[in-house]
Amino acid sequence: MKNLSIARRYAKALLLIGKEDGQAETYKEELDGFSGLMAKEKNLEQAICNPLYDAAGRKRVLRAIVEISELSNVMSSFLLLLFDKGRIGFLGDINTFYQKLADELKGVARASLVSATELSEETIEKIRTALSEKTGNDIILDVEQDTGLIGGIVTKIGDLVLDGSIRTQLLNMRESLKRGESF
Repeated sequence: MKNLSIARRYAKALLLIGKEDGQAETYKEELDGFSGLMAKEKNLEQAICNPLYDAAGRKRVLRAIVEISELSNVMSSFLLLLFDKGRIGFLGDINTFYQKLADELKGVARASLVSATELSEETIEKIRTALSEKTGNDIILDVEQDTGLIGGIVTKIGDLVLDGSIRTQLLNMRESLKRGESF
C-alpha cells in the first residue's frame, strides 16, 4: 500500500510540472516508453535497480540510457531524481498512475469490455458512444473475449462494473433459489 502512495505522489508531481509547461502529453509518452523499456529488458532493469551493484555504476547506466533515449530535460531529471531517492524501482507503478492522471486531464477514460462472443466494430462503437455519453468523457475501450461468460458483456470503467453476463445472472438466480426467494 505504501508503494502505491509513493507512486501516486511522484505521478502527481510530474503531472503538475506537465500542466505548468504544457508538456503533460509528451511526458506521458516518454514515461510510458521508458517504463516499457525497463519492463521488457529485465537485464537493464537489474543493472539500474539492483542494490547489489555499485550505485555510481547503476546511475551511469541510467544516464547513458536516458541520453540514448533522447528524453526531454524534465523527464531526464525526473528519472535521475527517482534514482537518487531510491524510487526508480517504482517506475512501473508511477507510469500506471501518470497514464490515468494524464488521461483524466484530457477528459479520457479507459474502460474494458469483455464479451462472450466476438463483437462487430459497429457494436463496439455503439457501446463506446453510450459509455461516453453516460460518463461525459471520451472512452478508450480495451475489448476482450471470454467464452466463460456464456453470453452478454461486462464493462469496467474505473471502479464501476456493469455486468450483463449470463453467467452472473445464473449465479444470482442460484443464490436466490438457495435463499428460497421466488422470481
